[in-house]
Amino acid sequence: QVQLVESGGGLVQAGGSLKLSCVSSGRIFATYVMGWFRQAPGKEREFVAAISQSGSGTFYSDSVKGRFTISRDNAKNTVYLQMNSLNPEDAAVYYCAARFGALVPPTQNPTYNAWGQGTQVIVSS
Repeated sequence: QVQLVESGGGLVQAGGSLKLSCVSSGRIFATYVMGWFRQAPGKEREFVAAISQSGSGTFYSDSVKGRFTISRDNAKNTVYLQMNSLNPEDAAVYYCAARFGALVPPTQNPTYNAWGQGTQVIVSS
């Protein structure tokens, strides 16, 4: 079973940037659709971004579109989330996730098969 390990979280001032990374174990990383989710205290987990196996297709939530960029390097078994113009509402634990199948819009609520343990992002105002 694939294992996912996130890193790159931390404390950043509002308006700043962070880049999250998620490394996958195993040899079949390139067969997974990868996603990023986040969960703030007292709130439900929400979709942030997803990327197709080749990296040619992406989806973003409206709240991060234009500020966040998801990318992947299949040679390094790694997916990234570049986060710019951070604001306090972006503070959360960020999780990466993997799923089989095609990239579909998040409105279809696709099931993800594996999850990382999360990395915390704190944004000071």
